[in-house]
Amino acid sequence: MSPPRIRVAAYVIRYRSTPELLVFDHIGAPEAGTQVPAGGGRPDESLEEAVLREVAEETGLTEVSIIRPIAVDDRPHPETGQPRQTTFFQLTAPADSDDTWHHHVHGDGGDAGLLFACRFVPIPLAERLADAQDAWLGRIDRRTGKAESPS
Repeated sequence: MSPPRIRVAAYVIRYRSTPELLVFDHIGAPEAGTQVPAGGGRPDESLEEAVLREVAEETGLTEVSIIRPIAVDDRPHPETGQPRQTTFFQLTAPADSDDTWHHHVHGDGGDAGLLFACRFVPIPLAERLADAQDAWLGRIDRRTGKAESPS
């Protein structure tokens, strides 16, 4: 069996009267579903560097801070069945971040050139995220912005 593809995923939380999660949709590809920033790590970067890069590439947000990693998910890719290991991080964004915006994806990944519709949505979510990306949201402490310890 081949080693898993190493990935990161970002729960970027904006705290206002209620916590809100950064999500995006692919403009022109609604079948992709609503997602959080996520992608593969590079051999020359730490997981923390990878998650910050993915957030910036996919949403344009650079004023985010990592709180901590909250989970490691070993589910295979839903379409190919290839092994992958995704580390989910909790990050925080400034309360005055825009509510909605469009972002052209940059970088050299497979999403380069795509247009994403980004927005913050209240937690708990009204709808599930693509690829079960919301599986670890229960580990977010919605009151303080700190990740809860795994049980």
